[in-house]
Parts: sequence; structure tokens; C-alpha cells
Amino acid sequence: MPHRSSRALTERASLSTAGFLAVLLLSACASSKAPDAPAPASRPTSGGGAWAEEGLASWYGEPYHGRPTASGERFDQDALTAAHRTLPFGTVARVTNLDNDRSVEVVINDRGPFVAGRIVDLSRAAASAIGALGPGVVPARLEVVRPGDGMPDAPCWEVQVGAFGETRNVERARDRLAAMGFEVRLAPASGGLTRVRVTGLAGRARALDAAAHLQSDYPGAVAVPCPTQR
Repeated sequence: MPHRSSRALTERASLSTAGFLAVLLLSACASSKAPDAPAPASRPTSGGGAWAEEGLASWYGEPYHGRPTASGERFDQDALTAAHRTLPFGTVARVTNLDNDRSVEVVINDRGPFVAGRIVDLSRAAASAIGALGPGVVPARLEVVRPGDGMPDAPCWEVQVGAFGETRNVERARDRLAAMGFEVRLAPASGGLTRVRVTGLAGRARALDAAAHLQSDYPGAVAVPCPTQR
């Protein structure tokens, strides 16, 4: 593991739209890793192009391997992921080591780093890809390739089609979904309601497709991670 000391490096950031900056600022939350010290937010500047910033990149592996990240996913030091203080979960970002111009694309699924001057904390695999394992901390440029929506890419997803107060409506929805070939799960909700959910969907993409398909019959259908993964 690299040491946690850092040197000052000027950060700069540019935004393609003011709206995306608002998403970034609202997405910040506590990290699953204990913070070392407070870190100032990136200072945005006006300009075109994709959102980007420069600063220091560090990495983490053991003892965090297997622990929950801030997004709820388990941290896998061998996956190409990273922690950022504000970017929405699911954002794909390109990180370039400015010492050797090697780049890697990572998915943001955690919060951090919390050391002044550092802009991203890479998984061990991502750090290895850009030659940052030995140095521990390297000057880097981070560019957003594709913004995320803050939702984790959990392996098990559900689609909630509605919450019903009358037993006959619950049974009608359950039977209809089952006839369509879906596995159905009922769950109690507040106010005496019962949630009806399609469950056991493998991955977020399939859940979004199922929700879109079901919205013609259930306009409120929405994809959500399985409850054990949130």
C-alpha cells in the first residue's frame, strides 16, 4: 500500500455545462474508508469539452479488499474502479499518469480520497495499469468519459411495479407478472401497502429493460437493486 503523505499540485477543472457541476456537487457523501484529512473541492473553471481535473492520484487495496464501498458494492482491488469525492457512482473516467502518459478507464464506485491535493483513489489493478503502484502517488489527469447516475451496478436487481393496499390488486399484479415469465416478490410497505416486485434480474441493464417493458401496464415501474445489496 502507498503511504498517505501528499505534495501540493494545482488542480484545475472545466465543465461542459453548469448542470453537470450541480450533479457532481450533490453526489458527495461519506467514504467507506476512514478519511486521513479534509481535502478542498476541485475549483471549476469555465471552458468547453468534457469535465476534467488534474491533481494527485493514489491507490488502495488491502485491507479494503472485500469491504463495502460507499456505493454499496464490495471493493475488488482487482477490478478497474476508483474513489472520487463528488462524481456520481457509475461514472466512467479516464485517469492518465502525467509522468508516463499511461491511461486507464475506471468506474467510480467509492468516495475519497480525503487528502489535500489528491483527486482520485484507484484500485490496485487500475494503479498497476498506469504504473502507479511503486510511486504510490502520481500526478494525474482525470477526464469524464461517461457520467453515471449514482446507481450501483449490483449483480441482482428488481423492478417494483407498484404498492397496493387491496389484496385482490396484489394478487392480480402477481399473477399477471408470473404469467409473463417473471419471478415475483411481495414485500410489506408502510401504511399497510404491499410492494409487488419482479426480482432476480441479472444486472442493472436487464432491470432497466424490464422496467421500460412493464411501464405500459405499470407506469410507476422502476428498477432498484435487490435489498440485500443496498
